[in-house]
Amino acid sequence: MTTVDDPSSHRVAAFPSALAAEASALDAADPLAPLRDEFIGSETSLVYFDGNSLGRPLRRSAERLHRFVHEQWGGRLIRGWDESWMALPFEIGDAVGRAAIGAAPGQTVIGDSTTVLLYKLIRAAFDAQHAGDDRRVEIIADTDNFPTDRYLVEGIAAERGGRVRWITVDRFSGVSPDALREALSPRTAVVVLSHVAYRSGFLADAPELTRLTHDAGALILWDLCHSAGSVAVEADAWDFDLAVGCTYKYLNGGPGSPAFAYVAHRHQDRLAQPIQGWMGAADVFAMGPEYVPAAGMRRFLSGTPPIVGMLALQDTLALLDEVGIDAVRAKSIALTGFAVRLTDELLAPLGVTVASPRDPADRGGHVTLQHPSMRAVTARLWKGDVIPDYRDPEGLRIGLSPLSTSFAETLSGMVAVRDAVIAEGP
Repeated sequence: MTTVDDPSSHRVAAFPSALAAEASALDAADPLAPLRDEFIGSETSLVYFDGNSLGRPLRRSAERLHRFVHEQWGGRLIRGWDESWMALPFEIGDAVGRAAIGAAPGQTVIGDSTTVLLYKLIRAAFDAQHAGDDRRVEIIADTDNFPTDRYLVEGIAAERGGRVRWITVDRFSGVSPDALREALSPRTAVVVLSHVAYRSGFLADAPELTRLTHDAGALILWDLCHSAGSVAVEADAWDFDLAVGCTYKYLNGGPGSPAFAYVAHRHQDRLAQPIQGWMGAADVFAMGPEYVPAAGMRRFLSGTPPIVGMLALQDTLALLDEVGIDAVRAKSIALTGFAVRLTDELLAPLGVTVASPRDPADRGGHVTLQHPSMRAVTARLWKGDVIPDYRDPEGLRIGLSPLSTSFAETLSGMVAVRDAVIAEGP
């Protein structure tokens, strides 16, 4: 028996020597390993398995926020809007496009919450499609998409006199090309899918599903909340129409940081977003009697941009620019593969099963483990500073952030999961 040279490993007395050696070797060979020290909390023994819900903060982000309060907000005051703040939603949006989602400039903006941006773009797409062909009254979504997405498509369909065509999916996977092909028809207006399934981590075949949607004359919106900053996305190359993603997971924007919206150049002038506010007007400060939408991505804004909430994003985006999303994805595959192997060795004998795809080509950045006691296991782990999250039915999610998670931390956490399952019993 031996220990792994990482602070998080010392929370557990010892590990099987072969696994400890493997974790140490993987960390030693990891080109991204030095970046872990740039995150606040990495020096502690806490094991963080929830980076796919809320990422750790970067030390440089704490410094950025401090400078902003004292120098820009406190020093420049209202002058900050003219000097830089009005441009930030577009500058940071373009950085998201470049570093995280494969989008050329002028197509991505930082705006409201994920829910609000999803509403705006789904509703705008539905209206445009229906106006062009009144047969197009269906929104396609799957039964295991994130609750917000499902609730929104139901609400928009009811609001606009449409209906939802549901694709029933296996919770261990997601929407396949065959399933989408069967659901598409001349009645389809919009397809709403998640690139990475929030529950299972299933990685959808975005290029093929987008192609099928276009062949049917419909538009597709991709939810990139569990993709951006973790897996490669090529919005332009894959011919996306629309996309929305949150920024507080793998982009480390902080609790409630605003989401981003992507609208392909070809759609920007034809889509009318439904929440008409002053920031989306052609002349923001004209205060005119009528709303005239701005050209380009500004038309998808509504109210005053949440400047403080988008500041920390710049630091993770700079890291992604530096190392490249391919390196991040390679480590993500290695981390999740290691977690699956640890499950097989440490947890399978206890009745724990992997509720995520085993093929890394079909898996995003997290792994879900299933066992009848997982709700109690999660609560026990939290008390001991091991932080996964729980998702029904009986699922414990292991969210592994490639920039901030080590293999030693992963081993430490998985040993703690084993111990908690044993303690909670069958």
